[in-house]
Amino acid sequence: MNKLIPIALALSCCLAQPVWSADDEVDYMELATLMLRDGNLDRAINSLQQVDTSVEEFDWVRYHRLFGMTYLRSGNKELAKESLDKAVDAGATEAVVFVYLAQVNFELSDYAGTIAALERAGDEVARIASTYHMRAQAHWLLKQYPEAVAVLDQAALVFPDEPGFQRRKVFYLIDLGLYQEAAEQGQEYLDRSNGDLEDYVAIGDALRRSGQVDRALRFLEAAKLRFPDSTLVSKVLAHTYIEKSSLHVAANIIDEASIQDTDLIPEAAELYRRAGQVYRAMLLNSQVRDQNAKFKQRMALLLELGHYEQAAAMEQDLYRIGLLDNEDIRYALAYAMFKTGAYDNAEKHLSLLRRSDLFRKAVEVRRAIEECRETPWRCG
Repeated sequence: MNKLIPIALALSCCLAQPVWSADDEVDYMELATLMLRDGNLDRAINSLQQVDTSVEEFDWVRYHRLFGMTYLRSGNKELAKESLDKAVDAGATEAVVFVYLAQVNFELSDYAGTIAALERAGDEVARIASTYHMRAQAHWLLKQYPEAVAVLDQAALVFPDEPGFQRRKVFYLIDLGLYQEAAEQGQEYLDRSNGDLEDYVAIGDALRRSGQVDRALRFLEAAKLRFPDSTLVSKVLAHTYIEKSSLHVAANIIDEASIQDTDLIPEAAELYRRAGQVYRAMLLNSQVRDQNAKFKQRMALLLELGHYEQAAAMEQDLYRIGLLDNEDIRYALAYAMFKTGAYDNAEKHLSLLRRSDLFRKAVEVRRAIEECRETPWRCG
């Protein structure tokens, strides 16, 4: 919100400022004003602290306003609010005071106070675009969603050439789950502005969530051409292809993106597995750096391939990295041992399972082990 400070300073320039005192004594109020303009905030505070407030008809409004503006610019929000409130109590009516008060209230999360201050700023700020953004966001954070959207609609009428209001509205609509309207508004916004990466991703995802998957794909494919190095676009595009059950395409997209972001390698491998390209998934799995993720995925791939000996041989590696604390992994290892005929080891791991769903599965495996022991020829 610091971008509002220049706006308030611009308003303050319109206020009448006293000229330098003709007396020999220093006019500390005027000196503080000069220090504030030059950014010498500590000196401005020091000058204000030396002001003689006992004189007749003392200008309390200006005094507290200068304190408030200086404290706000120095980051002391609590003292800034206190000083600006005192300026209002002393009779301040200038718009700049209420703009500053709205800003400090916003930064202190007093959103009702923000709105109230902007109301009191009056028509003088009606042509300042940023005050509409601040008012809309204050309503939004108070969960006054219709009011927030209404402020943006009003702002769009006052500033027809400013696309930022429609952009903010798009994100509000997405957060409200109104994906159809968000997609329509988003397309209109992009038609009148260049838009950035975040815009394209949000609008493409809104199209997908609204059920317009084919339209979302066309939109996101265009976004990928515009932002070819963006892994974010790739992830959203792949997720949209998954909804179309185009797992091969999704896997290829994430695989390509993983060249730039190696953290995506496990996801690419999983997509290849789901697409039936298990050997391609195994190849990618060998490149995974995170040992936990690597061995968890490798176990699933080996079981899917029916390579039970290799899966059972992972026991020491799983112990070493602590993955056998994961009961799903322990059950998978026990099952692999059962399939290779290592019944005692399988039963040892099965006996350590406590989760109810896996306990039931373990009972079935134990029953199968007993049958294999009684009639080994059936399990050969």
